[in-house]
Amino acid sequence: MTQVQLWTYIVVGITFALYIWIGYANRVRDTKGFYVAGQGVPPIANGAATAADWMSAASFISMAGLISTMGYDGAIYLLGWTGGYVLLALLLAPYLRKFGKYTVPDFVGDRYYSQAARLIAAIATIIISLTYVAGQMRGVGIVFSRFVGLPIELGVVLGMAIVAFFALLGGMKGITWTQVAQYAVLIVAYLIPAIAIGMLLTGNPIPQLSFTFSDIIPRLNAVQIDLGFTEYTQPFQSKTQIDVLAVTIALMVGTAGLPHVITRFYTVPSVRAARYSAGWALLFIALLYTTAPAIAAFARYNLIDTLQDATIANVTPGDKQDIVELQYSDGRPVTWATSWQKTGLLAFYDKNGDGKIELRPGAAFVGKNFKEPNPDTANEVYFDNDIIVLANPEIAQLAPIIIALVAAGGLAAALSTASGLLLAMSSAASHDVYYRIMRPNATERQRMIAGRSMILVAILMAGYFGINPPGFVGQVVAMAFGLAAASNFPAILLGIFDKRANSAGAISGMLVGLIFTLTMILLMKSNAIFGTPAPIVKDFFGISAEGIGTIGMLLNFAVAFIVSRVTAPPPQEIQDLVESVRVPRGAQVVEGAH
Repeated sequence: MTQVQLWTYIVVGITFALYIWIGYANRVRDTKGFYVAGQGVPPIANGAATAADWMSAASFISMAGLISTMGYDGAIYLLGWTGGYVLLALLLAPYLRKFGKYTVPDFVGDRYYSQAARLIAAIATIIISLTYVAGQMRGVGIVFSRFVGLPIELGVVLGMAIVAFFALLGGMKGITWTQVAQYAVLIVAYLIPAIAIGMLLTGNPIPQLSFTFSDIIPRLNAVQIDLGFTEYTQPFQSKTQIDVLAVTIALMVGTAGLPHVITRFYTVPSVRAARYSAGWALLFIALLYTTAPAIAAFARYNLIDTLQDATIANVTPGDKQDIVELQYSDGRPVTWATSWQKTGLLAFYDKNGDGKIELRPGAAFVGKNFKEPNPDTANEVYFDNDIIVLANPEIAQLAPIIIALVAAGGLAAALSTASGLLLAMSSAASHDVYYRIMRPNATERQRMIAGRSMILVAILMAGYFGINPPGFVGQVVAMAFGLAAASNFPAILLGIFDKRANSAGAISGMLVGLIFTLTMILLMKSNAIFGTPAPIVKDFFGISAEGIGTIGMLLNFAVAFIVSRVTAPPPQEIQDLVESVRVPRGAQVVEGAH
């Protein structure tokens, strides 16, 4: 067992013991505790839990990796997700909290006085959450694969078991306090390597300042040009301008339609507390998101610098080996490269037989089985975007305990979001479909059984897609945001600000937006999901699967607005309810009614 593995077992073991103790200590036996934590969570704690719930494996593991690989174009994930949270916190959250319902389908069903609308919103919630949680399971599998030595598939299964424990036992109350601890772990794990690597590369320990005011970006630009890449900061290299705009919008409005994040604003005692918790969450989120560009640049520079100095050890040049052992110029082994090759997420092939490994533009292999090198490029390196942040401390040769801490942080990010998503799916199925539509007379015990049963079903489905993902963690999560943008967001926004929006408009809009977006994603990712030789549809007028939710959202808005205007207006009591939700003095009335 290596030092890194030993420290990983210690650090991950301690953090998991803490999570399990918190989950057990906050176990619940009633539906209010299960769904909204008894509405007694303090604002600062809810802010930390919201940050952990929202900052998933995509934020911790994948976002900096995408920025590192895509350069300027990768900033869409940074802008979309941060801007989206501001949109949610300022535009929607306080009004939804005034309305006083547990879930997004609850709001849609009551606001649009329709069980059909409630059912469609519940189905959308399940689809969004399932897509989102698949990315989290993938992240868990990657961490366990590298740092514990498990196959990715077995790592996903282990992650499924852990998440199911938290969600089944504690519901929202247990999940909330576990997420507070998970936020502390993930933010420390993210900042310490950034500070250390920033100090090594620039002499400045503050990542935001070392990224902005040092010469690291000019150096990186120069290195990239020398190797045949475009400048790191050159825009629109991997995505068209229209796709950059579409993905950014989809991520922003998708954030404002995410069911598991919206539910967090119901766990606090009042509307005022909801506003304060949103502010705390924004601060906690900013700590990671302002650090991500620095980590991306540091990782890219270190990756290139390490590989360009490395030579192949004990291998005849040109031979294909399952594991290519590299060494530095002084003869020391490049241990991180050997370790990550074992996961199947990193591979090398010395095409020109010079005994060195060279990172160049283009694909190194035909496909991802690493059996057939691509003869059309000089690139000799394949690496999965999702390894960048996790491998960064190893590449920089930081202490084993820091490497282990990053592993624990990646698990905390993935598990915190996965548990919230599972609860959102459980709420949609058991509360909104089973209780509100199928069995209004169901007892408390029957509702709890239904909720926990749905968690088991959801975790099995999420595990399957975690083992067979349609893209990188960040890409899978981006698709979930697109689905939220195309289904929930227009219904919520019109439900708050348009008294004329009616049930016929909401139902029509949600169906059109959801069906269009889901169909396009399946067609664009058919090769990954269904195993077709190539995607059935490459793009939609230059817009990718990550950005197609913007088109779905526009269709939803247009259909809902037009249908609402050509059909009967909502009942007067619904229009009065909308007015009371928007006016501060109506908050107590609505909350009291609930």
